[in-house]
Amino acid sequence: MNKLPLLRIGFQQAQFQVAHRGKEVALTFDDGPAAPTAAILDVLAKEKVPATFFLIGKNITGNEALVKRMANEGHTIGNHSFNHAVGFDWQSVGAMQLELEQTSAAIEAVTGKPVSLFRPPYGVTNPNLARAVGRSGLRSIGWNLRSMDTLAKEESQLLRKLLRRTRPGSIILLHDRCEITARILPDLVAGLRKKGYTFAAL
Repeated sequence: MNKLPLLRIGFQQAQFQVAHRGKEVALTFDDGPAAPTAAILDVLAKEKVPATFFLIGKNITGNEALVKRMANEGHTIGNHSFNHAVGFDWQSVGAMQLELEQTSAAIEAVTGKPVSLFRPPYGVTNPNLARAVGRSGLRSIGWNLRSMDTLAKEESQLLRKLLRRTRPGSIILLHDRCEITARILPDLVAGLRKKGYTFAAL
């Protein structure tokens, strides 16, 4: 999935409900937990914005409190492989599946909640990875707006680009390991709200 579905389907008070999403977008954060994650969570809590965090399994040890906080504050937590190594995509189905299952187990050990979403490292997929994802019981999530915050140097330029390129249904790729992302987040949320956008976790 690279874009939010046009309709939101759910149940409320035993009633089946279908609603048009309208100008709804999803903020997603990859590669954490990391040093700037707490500041990002502070902004999201202050602004009452739900988000989705795709965690690298090896980063969880020592950052369990941040992972618990994500879950307790209502954010969705997904799997982003265990090592996020450059050669991840060249592994066998079994090796990929092991990484996915290690990461899901690490998240679930902290949160007590099952993991259902996976974001491929670098956004790259192939038949081996598709099989590993399926065998692990996960759903693959991409994006349709890449911030390039890992390379950005100018806060104002990054913010302008995101505000200009966001569309209804956008899944926005950000990284909670980037200080620049934490710094622009309050203005990004405010700017998107000014344009009439609302926020959804995946």
